[in-house]
Amino acid sequence: MSKIRFHKLAALVVLVAFAAWMGTGEFSSVGSAQTQPDEKPAQAAEQPKAPLRTVMVVAPPRVEHARAIRISGQTEAEKRATLATRAAGIIAELPVKQGDHIKQGDLILMLDAEEKAAAVETAKAVLSQRKAEWEAAQKLTKAGSAAKLTGDIAWSNYQTAQSQLQASEAELSRNQVKAPFNGVVDRVSVELGSSVAQGGEVATILSLDPILAKGEISERDLRYVKIGDEADVSLINGEVVKGKVRYISRDATAKTRTFPIEIAVPNKDNAIPAGMTAEITVRANPTDAVVLPRSVVTLGQNGDLGIRAIDAASKVVFFPIDLVDDTQKGLVLGGIPADAKVIIAGQDLVKEGDEVQAQVADEAALKKLAESAAGTQ
Repeated sequence: MSKIRFHKLAALVVLVAFAAWMGTGEFSSVGSAQTQPDEKPAQAAEQPKAPLRTVMVVAPPRVEHARAIRISGQTEAEKRATLATRAAGIIAELPVKQGDHIKQGDLILMLDAEEKAAAVETAKAVLSQRKAEWEAAQKLTKAGSAAKLTGDIAWSNYQTAQSQLQASEAELSRNQVKAPFNGVVDRVSVELGSSVAQGGEVATILSLDPILAKGEISERDLRYVKIGDEADVSLINGEVVKGKVRYISRDATAKTRTFPIEIAVPNKDNAIPAGMTAEITVRANPTDAVVLPRSVVTLGQNGDLGIRAIDAASKVVFFPIDLVDDTQKGLVLGGIPADAKVIIAGQDLVKEGDEVQAQVADEAALKKLAESAAGTQ
C-alpha cells in the first residue's frame, strides 16, 4: 500500500514539473537557435558586386567655329523692266538689239512723229522771238521810253512760249522709249517699221550688276544672320563667288515659315546670268565648340539629342547639344562644358547616373579628334 502511494506521488511530481516547463516556452528554441531568420549567413550578406562597365572617354579639343547656314536658291537680276510705248504709231527707229549693253537714258525705240517734231521746232522759234521781245522791252523800260506794263506783257509772252515748248517736247517724248537704268537688252519684241499700239511691249532690260542670289532662310537660323554679312554663293557650274547679305525679309512665307533673303554679288562683266541654280552659305559669328564623330551623338532619357560624359564621381551625365555645323571631319557641337569627359565608345550601353569605369582614349583616337578639329577651323 505504501508502494502504490509512492508511485502516485512520483507521477504527480513529474506532471507538475512538465506543466511548469511548458509554461516557460523554452521548448520553442530547442534545436533552432542557430537558424533564426534574423541571423542570415555571412556568405549571403556579402554578395559580390557586378563589375562596372568600361567606357572610353576623351576631353575633346576646343575650336572657334563659325556656323555655316546653307540655303538653296537661284540667281536673279537686280532690276528687270519690260518697256512699253506710251503712244500708238509706226516704229521709225530701233537702235538696239538683244544683248546690247545700254546706259540710262539711251534711246530704245522711236515712233514716227514728224508733226510732233515740227511742233517742237515751231515752239523753239516762238520762244526765241518772245525772248528777244522781252529783252528789248526791258531796255526800253529802263530808258523810260516804254511803260512798265509793256515789259510785263513781254515777260508774260516769254513765259507762255516756254510752256508751249515744254508741252511740245513732252508730246514728242511720248513717241520715244528710253532706258530707265544701266543694263543689258535681254529681249526685243518688235521690228523696225512695224506698228505698235499704245502700251505695246517693246523690250525687256535687265540690270545684272550686282546679280542677286535669292533663297529662303529657316526661322531657326534667322537669328544668326544680319544684313552686311559675307556669304559664299556656289553656282551650278561649280563656280564659287562672294557677296554680302543685302536684304532679309521680316515677313515669313506662310506655307514654309521661312524668310526670303538676298545676297548681292558683284557682276561687272555680266558673266553670271539670271535664273541659275545656286547654294548660298552664310557664316555666323564664331562660337566655342568641339569636334566629335557622328557616332557619339545619342538620345537622352527625354528624347533630347546630345552626348554622354562622366563627372568627377565617374557617373554618367547627359549634355544636350547645339549642332553648329556638319563637316566632312565630323560634327561641330556647342553646349558641351569645357571640362567634360565625353564618352566616345560605349555611350549607348549606359544611362544617366550609372557608375562606370572610364578608360582614356588612346593616342590614335586623340590624334583623329585633333585632326578633325584642325580641319574645321
